[in-house]
Amino acid sequence: MYRMKSIQVLILAVLMLLLAACNNTTAEPSSDSGTRTIAHLKGEAVIPSKIEKIVVLTAEYIDHLLTIGEKPYGVNTEARYGGDYLPYLAGMLEGVATVGSADNPNLEAIALLEPDVILIESRTAENTYEQLNQIAPTVVLGNEWLDYGDDTSFWTKDLLTIAEMYDKTDLAKQKIAELEQKTAQASEKIKALDNKQLAYLRVRAKALQVYAQKGHPTNVLLYQDLGFEPAALTPEEQRADLSLEKIPELGADFIVLEADPNAGDFLGNMQDSALWSNIPAVREGRVHETDSFWLFKGWGVIGRGEIIDEILAWIGK
Repeated sequence: MYRMKSIQVLILAVLMLLLAACNNTTAEPSSDSGTRTIAHLKGEAVIPSKIEKIVVLTAEYIDHLLTIGEKPYGVNTEARYGGDYLPYLAGMLEGVATVGSADNPNLEAIALLEPDVILIESRTAENTYEQLNQIAPTVVLGNEWLDYGDDTSFWTKDLLTIAEMYDKTDLAKQKIAELEQKTAQASEKIKALDNKQLAYLRVRAKALQVYAQKGHPTNVLLYQDLGFEPAALTPEEQRADLSLEKIPELGADFIVLEADPNAGDFLGNMQDSALWSNIPAVREGRVHETDSFWLFKGWGVIGRGEIIDEILAWIGK
């Protein structure tokens, strides 16, 4: 009888241990449960642990995904780059569906894709978050640049959040470290220049603007990370209009010149002006004509790497 009772007690103890294990599994779900929770600007989103189809409605997050080896299922397009893929990423996006612009996404096209997750920035969320979140769990990232103060690595925050969604945080950190090394090496070459004052100019349809030292990650890359010195008249925080009469005061050794598609007449008149031709950078042939893609490239690992390559080729280093 004593032996029988001992066996019964042992069986009961085993059953209690098994029950406790089951309760612990339920109370602390892991990635094996099939979902994970991601905190974002609109609260929290419960998304699949293994994302198969993600729709992305901003250029920098496309860069982030491709950086960690993930291909989006649908992406936004913008009129400024021809209503198609962003050119510098186009070769990696073949076959990806397009679903309208970030400001005006095609909700029907997105719904037809049946995405697992939708990824947008705060600007898009202002008008379409509720509609998108009804289609699929929608993660809202991003913020205004000035909210980050003097943190030159702020742009990596969203990359790391996206990497977390794919269990690829270590890979993202590796890519960031590789870019930091590349940036540091380029910076040494730029700082060794005798004259390194740079102005980043944008020609609009009826105006000329000079970009600031801050206010955009591309500006921060140029002036803080790479070590160019701001030319005279370069504002500190936000871009400013620049009259043709003030151009002689610019005194830049290097000029990055970006022209809008509708700026041909203004650009031609400016380049024909003696005021323009007397700038040191113009006299020395150190004007680099780029396009608005630099403003997209500054937000991601792939884009920033391409800017650095472009600059080193331009200055002959």
